[in-house]
Amino acid sequence: MEQKVINISILQMSSVIGDIEANINKVNKLVSDSLPHDCDVLVLPEVWTVGWSCPKFSDCAEDIINGRSVNFLKELAKKYRVNIIGGSIIENREGKYYNTTPVINRHGDLVTTYSKNHLYSYYGCDEGKYITVGDSPVMVELDGVNYGLTICYDIRFPEIYRAYRKSGADILVNCAAWGSKKPIPWEVMTKSRAVENQCYMIALTQCGYIENGEYNLGESRIIDYKGEELSYIKEIEGISSCKINLNEMYEFRDKCKILNDIKDNYEVKVLCTK
Repeated sequence: MEQKVINISILQMSSVIGDIEANINKVNKLVSDSLPHDCDVLVLPEVWTVGWSCPKFSDCAEDIINGRSVNFLKELAKKYRVNIIGGSIIENREGKYYNTTPVINRHGDLVTTYSKNHLYSYYGCDEGKYITVGDSPVMVELDGVNYGLTICYDIRFPEIYRAYRKSGADILVNCAAWGSKKPIPWEVMTKSRAVENQCYMIALTQCGYIENGEYNLGESRIIDYKGEELSYIKEIEGISSCKINLNEMYEFRDKCKILNDIKDNYEVKVLCTK
């Protein structure tokens, strides 16, 4: 059997709040300095163009087809002949704002987008006040590999990841700007989504200072289908890469067919005692 091996790179950064050009320049330098020549897929974090500052979202919103950030990613993809899962940008769609992942192929074509399905609006964060919720999950095929796309808070909803696995996902992706006060949920949930779905998992977040005394966590990972870390960046900016062999995952799935054991109905019997 021909080995199905791909090289994935994750780019962890600390975005400059509200400054698209500064963040484009930062990505450009990190890629120029550190992207492997044989990279197949480059993944960026959530809201890398603006940073995690909900009040700044509308000022930094862009057209998803021909906006500054997407055009930059298109040129980057063509220059390095790499597929790009572009984290997320704030999309302006007919006067509504979405937290949207653009996906660009090696030829610089925008092949699909995914808009965040769950908006985080707790503990003083009001994403739902500024952003419109996306309407459906999106799985995209790049070079014969299927990627299930999610953003940050989506990680708390295992249903979306199970739906991707049932639809044929090979790799699950979560692009985030995850707060530094929640390291355990980030590690546990990202590894759990990989293990329970027998998928590779790209769990990428921003690092560094945000504003108002808040920090991003860092701790971006590429995780295999058994929960092992294949690549890890702690709290610094940079690119980390690893090669993954999808055939090993397929062989594991053939030996352990957990999807066959899922029941059609999990209706709970509620017993009341006095």
